[in-house]
Amino acid sequence: MAIAARCSAAVFSMTDERVRLWEPEDGFAWAEGTMRLLGRLTGASNGTFLVEVTDEEGTARRCIHKPVAGERPLWDFPTGTLAEREVASARLSARAGFDVVPPTTLVDGPFGMGMLQQWIDADRLEQWVRIDPPGRTPPGWFAILEGVDGDDNDVVLAHADHEALRRIALFDAIINNSDRKGYHLLPVSAESGEHSMTRVWGVDHGVTWHQDDKLRTILWGWAGEPLRDDEIGLVTLADEVIDGLDDLISADEVTAAHRRCERLLEDGMPLPSDDWPSIPWPPL
Repeated sequence: MAIAARCSAAVFSMTDERVRLWEPEDGFAWAEGTMRLLGRLTGASNGTFLVEVTDEEGTARRCIHKPVAGERPLWDFPTGTLAEREVASARLSARAGFDVVPPTTLVDGPFGMGMLQQWIDADRLEQWVRIDPPGRTPPGWFAILEGVDGDDNDVVLAHADHEALRRIALFDAIINNSDRKGYHLLPVSAESGEHSMTRVWGVDHGVTWHQDDKLRTILWGWAGEPLRDDEIGLVTLADEVIDGLDDLISADEVTAAHRRCERLLEDGMPLPSDDWPSIPWPPL
């Protein structure tokens, strides 16, 4: 299982080319090493590569690499900023104590500047997000969306009522995630003593931090609920951390993020908006 430990990084190379870390991020402090291209994720909307990074001690770690040059232009986000938004999301996750984003950093390498993120070997998503016929959503699940499948059958999309997903839903409300699809959730299981422990990582945070409200997610099961004491603490700490993201997102986006924290503390978990689509498409 490739869950990231506290690792560090400085300089990487790919064959004879140097790859420089812009600035060490939380979870990255590797010594000098090499980066080897393993393949490309063909289903991704932006250029996304699987790479292997080997440090000077010979320890190899798989990572996802998204060069800025491979970003698809979007009408509502400034061109060439998605990698920095991914790093801003990971930095907030680590420093505010959410711990829901794999370690992520910026690199300047043979493809130019881009994002490097620890690869996660995930379990099956079906234990967290599922599609059933109407009336078949099991207890302990939130039915979120009714629709029709490719065979013209009525179906219902649902997600589990689980603390790990609720934490990501709260995190998404802070970062203004415009694309929380089902397959952007990576559940992993680990043994801890006599107990089995499960956590869920969130990935693909390029379309985040916009100054306009753009929250689109499938995790609406707790909409309108008040924050719990531990969640109030997370949001309060996040509000303090946000100013430290000004090297990655704009001043207007920093200000808007503070406002979102204030609304969460006052109103609780957000409600779907009538002003923009609240579910990403496709939802998985």
